[in-house]
Amino acid sequence: MRRSSVLTIAAVSCVLCGVSALHLDSRRSLALAAQEPRSQSAEPLTAASSQNLQLIPASANVPAIFSDAGSTTVPRLRMPSTSSELYSAKRGDTLPAIARRYLGQTAYLTSSQLVEAIRATNRNIGPGSFLKAGVQITIPGILPSRIVEHTVPVPKDFEVRAIYLTGVMAASDHGMRIIEHWREVGGNAVVFDIKDSDGSVNIPFEHPLLGKHNVYIHDLPKFVHFLHSENMHAIARIAIFRDERMVAEHPDLAVHSKKTGLPWLENGKLVWTDSSNAKIQDYNIALAKFVAQSGADEIQFDYVRFPAEGDQKDAGFVFQKDHPGWQRSDVIADFLRKAYGELHPMGVLLSLDVFGVMAWQRQVDLSHTGQDIVRMAKYCDVLSPMIYPSHFFGMDNIAHPGDAPEHFIGESMERFEQITHPDGDRNTGVVIRPWLQAFHWRTKTYSPEYIKVQVATAREKGGIGFLFWNAANDYSKPYTAMPRMEAENSKAPAGVNPKYFRGDELPGASVRTAQLTTN
Repeated sequence: MRRSSVLTIAAVSCVLCGVSALHLDSRRSLALAAQEPRSQSAEPLTAASSQNLQLIPASANVPAIFSDAGSTTVPRLRMPSTSSELYSAKRGDTLPAIARRYLGQTAYLTSSQLVEAIRATNRNIGPGSFLKAGVQITIPGILPSRIVEHTVPVPKDFEVRAIYLTGVMAASDHGMRIIEHWREVGGNAVVFDIKDSDGSVNIPFEHPLLGKHNVYIHDLPKFVHFLHSENMHAIARIAIFRDERMVAEHPDLAVHSKKTGLPWLENGKLVWTDSSNAKIQDYNIALAKFVAQSGADEIQFDYVRFPAEGDQKDAGFVFQKDHPGWQRSDVIADFLRKAYGELHPMGVLLSLDVFGVMAWQRQVDLSHTGQDIVRMAKYCDVLSPMIYPSHFFGMDNIAHPGDAPEHFIGESMERFEQITHPDGDRNTGVVIRPWLQAFHWRTKTYSPEYIKVQVATAREKGGIGFLFWNAANDYSKPYTAMPRMEAENSKAPAGVNPKYFRGDELPGASVRTAQLTTN
């Protein structure tokens, strides 16, 4: 981005801007510029900018720094690597517009955060959004270079305790607060959308099959860096073969009707790409590799299957001509073999979302979806069956499955364990980490206790970790349940496995903070 202002880097402005910004939000902004050297590429401070700065341990007796209000405050910085820049306002300039312009150069995640920081740093600009032409303002939190984030490797049996966020939510101020609160109550991971099933790609990404698109997570390495600063395992979700945008823009890549030759519709909707089309497979693998290179710790494939509804006999696929002896399960297994072969060497985990009903191994489900659990397990690190109790309607003669979480979580987990670990050794092979229900659909008993029952049952039956799904990103019940589960775990006698979770954390999770002071 072009800069039409004068860059000023001085120790005094660095300290003052850091105080102002972190007084507003010490965890979501400049904390991004303060991680361990392994996870951020940044130019070293020059002698001129660092000669009056001193890093001291967080536990030390820190000299006070006075705020504008006259009270003593100690801003919590993790690394003093930001500077400031002077900007001369032009006619018609507004603070939001300036914030959007500079956001990519700063340690802030959202433009509203940057607007607040600019206001706190520049007391003379008044309450309105418009600026007077010629007035000079200081832009705080300027990074010396763009953040380059790296994957934090963990073993595949790392116990994940995660919630799901849409791409829009993850990139918002509210999303930042959700992440922070999830960490506070004991979470250690977040699943966030890179590409949802409507085909929307939430990050900047260039590919011949992807045209101009709305971007919500404007700087993926910076966002992942924020997650890492919160000691969160970053799981990037990609909906693979259900892609409404793709089939609308490239109908030749859709499933085709054998009767008409036109794109095939699932219950009247044009939503499915041809899972066996090499262009579609390559596109999704390229997106996954780009995300891995941006620092994500785990790539999660969802909708890695064929359509399960609609007129199945009329659905035509490329593989039926290219590999007439193949079944749908052969296509899925071959795709995963290629994807895992390219992603695994990059140090990221690969997890797969699968239908919970696949645990019952019914031939009709296998022939439609192509999700052969045994074969899929060979080409991933983690399987995440979606075993929401409310979704098992019509099964096991239970009229209200949503109100029987212990039965359906237990039965599903037992079946998945038997399929993937037939010898009973859960220490080898794929890890089963289930999606659990964090919504009240089709149940009258949804509550913090409902959450606890699911987590305890999944763990008892062999699950390692869990993922909570709520499409609206409302996790009020898990928020309440997590501290209760942790409290009960702490009462377990020595040597007894905890009832709910082990409490795994990322390597080096107790991040040491640093303080800024002047000599």
